[in-house]
Amino acid sequence: MQVNMLEAKNQLSRLVKAALAGEEVIIASNGKAQVRLVPCATSPGLRAWGSLAGQYTDTDQAFSEAVDAEVAKLFDVA
Repeated sequence: MQVNMLEAKNQLSRLVKAALAGEEVIIASNGKAQVRLVPCATSPGLRAWGSLAGQYTDTDQAFSEAVDAEVAKLFDVA
């Protein structure tokens, strides 16, 4: 569907719903297409709290005495 700017301003929520439903929505000015409304892609980040639970079980190794000694050696700390 193609709509003009004024109609787009007045019916933005309806146009967004149409775009989310998969309909192509074009906003035109003076009869020339200017922009297309498309749904945003979801980011590949975390989906919910706890979604990484159980995947990283060896984090305690970062706090071992061997790691502390290595860091002290790197920074010349006695």
